[in-house]
Amino acid sequence: KKKKKKMTTTVDLSSLARGIPISPLPSHPEFDTSVPHAPPRPVKLTNELKSLALQNALRYFPVETHEVLGPEFAAELKKYGHIYMYRFRPTSYTMKAYPLSLYPAKCAFAACMQLMIMNNLDHRVAQYPHELVTYGGNGQVFQNWAQYHLVMQYLSQLTEEQTLVMYSGHPLGLFPSTKDAPRCVITNGMMIPRFSTKEMYEVLFAQGNTMYGQMTAGSWCYIGPQGIVHGTTITVLNAARKYLGRNDLKGVVYLSSGLGGMSGAQSKAAVICGAVAIIAETDLSAVKKRHSQGWVEHITTTVEECLTLVKKLKAEKKPASVAFHGNVVSLWESLVAEKENIVELASDQTSCHNVFGGGYIPVQLTHEEANKMISADPEQFKSLVTESLKRQISAVNIMAERGVHFWDYGNSFLLEAQRAGADVLDANGGGVSGVPKFKYPSYVQHIMGDVFSLGFGPFRWICTSCDEKDLEKTDDIAREVLERIEPTVPEPIKGCVQDNLLWIKQAGANKLVVGSQARILYADMQGRVEIAVAFNTAIREGKISAPIVLSRDHHDVSGTDSPFRETSNITDGSNVCADMAVQNVIGDAARGATWVSIHNGGGVGWGEVMNGGFGFVLDGSETAEAKARDMLSWDVSNGIARRCWGGNDNANLAIKRAMEKNPNLVVTLPTKTESSLLEKIVSL
Repeated sequence: KKKKKKMTTTVDLSSLARGIPISPLPSHPEFDTSVPHAPPRPVKLTNELKSLALQNALRYFPVETHEVLGPEFAAELKKYGHIYMYRFRPTSYTMKAYPLSLYPAKCAFAACMQLMIMNNLDHRVAQYPHELVTYGGNGQVFQNWAQYHLVMQYLSQLTEEQTLVMYSGHPLGLFPSTKDAPRCVITNGMMIPRFSTKEMYEVLFAQGNTMYGQMTAGSWCYIGPQGIVHGTTITVLNAARKYLGRNDLKGVVYLSSGLGGMSGAQSKAAVICGAVAIIAETDLSAVKKRHSQGWVEHITTTVEECLTLVKKLKAEKKPASVAFHGNVVSLWESLVAEKENIVELASDQTSCHNVFGGGYIPVQLTHEEANKMISADPEQFKSLVTESLKRQISAVNIMAERGVHFWDYGNSFLLEAQRAGADVLDANGGGVSGVPKFKYPSYVQHIMGDVFSLGFGPFRWICTSCDEKDLEKTDDIAREVLERIEPTVPEPIKGCVQDNLLWIKQAGANKLVVGSQARILYADMQGRVEIAVAFNTAIREGKISAPIVLSRDHHDVSGTDSPFRETSNITDGSNVCADMAVQNVIGDAARGATWVSIHNGGGVGWGEVMNGGFGFVLDGSETAEAKARDMLSWDVSNGIARRCWGGNDNANLAIKRAMEKNPNLVVTLPTKTESSLLEKIVSL
């Protein structure tokens, strides 16, 4: 066998420890047109609020710089609707994850966070890297580049007896704590409930008061599109089983939209499943990025070209991914005109949580025209978006009657379509706690809800050596753990383990890595704990060369309360309550997480969801193993206990198994009420 070359990386990251460059001020790097940029924000501030926004930005800098920076920041605010502080964008090093040993930190925990932050802003990973947006159109890592520099400086100083406190991108400072406390606590977008509106978000973001951290953007735990591809693979597989009654997806066509940070996973996932994917995307730079990364195979630019190619691939029953550079509404309306159905499964992954801010491009405009109109004429833009959503739903409704199976991907598509006045509500009415019932299910309701209720969710790890050999070793370890577990578990848990075994065996060959050497694997409590312990042992024995960061998507068993997605299959009325997500972060912090975060928004949108996550560093120590056992068990059991109490039978099975394994776990179990008795009582 040919030996792999030893990885060598030389870069000077010492500037990370120096904070905001002030003396002298760095030269302005100018606006770089080689990377995609966020559209201008649609907010219009009064002069009083503009003054406040400038004060808030200038307080990061000494007074002698204000005459230079003040007009510059005012120009950014006017042009972009936000002050990003482009002058301070780093140019002396390439923004990406580097081996842990290269970071100027006093402790490995801090260096791990520096690595994760830089991966989130890697131009190969981030959607709008210079606006510090990782994915989802407005999922920020920080509000501005001054915050980036300050955080990196604080992390360079952080010891194991301090905690970095983060307020919506702003580093409040380093505070004394203990070795067992988290090294960082992050909050993003926390609001007094009555003020948690999208209109207020736009104003406060422009003023520099808060930010939308999405899920793993603001928690520094994004791992590129791989982070969603596994969940998308499981979704498409189970959709075929549920709706088509088949495991084999040869010749099945899946239609959707979006090739961005999260949605870009759809094309790869469909091919892994054996299907043909058609993914529409209006942004040519996103199409080219996914094509260059091997995540889409074919690019088409007209509806006719796209459908002709898809028909050919469908007939050949070859797994393939086709990007359509254009609007998905055009595809839907063309499908209506077709004599025969060529699509079986369909969804939508436009960023409808940011529907009027560039997350959804109306069919009447090109991508470029839309980005200009967002701020130039926001009212006209809203009108076009509303009309486009109605047109899209009209076509979806016709195709659904012809047998196409459509589901909402938890991106607020159906919610925003309903708000636009589209015909999307269930004809029989219904709904729980004020959440309407739609014609089409959320994918959590029909497909992933039962998977979450069994405790399976998007467990992740990052090899901080940045060495692919370490990642290969972790894949082998995870496979061995699952092979040991699989014969010992009952159905339906066994089926989930088998799906994930197939995934991890193929993970290397599927070339999923974009950015850091990371992996995702849907695992339950037992799987996560045993994999973590095995990783930690391998680090201690020198089989893995550097610490591993464990994390997960916030879109998980316990991490998120969202009635339109993660908790849409909870039917006891508590689907709109946020106790689970908040309790989860508190519990993770108390049980040894290296850092924790809690966010308003994420996926479905500002004010529509509460979500949280963690980062956990495995360093080979006995302390790390003990904390991992404790924290990972809580991180899953909290969610399955809540889902059990909400009436889910899979969660009931999972939490009872967990209690059998750990006598210290004692959970309140629900008693079911006979429906006939309820009818009798209610009618009195």
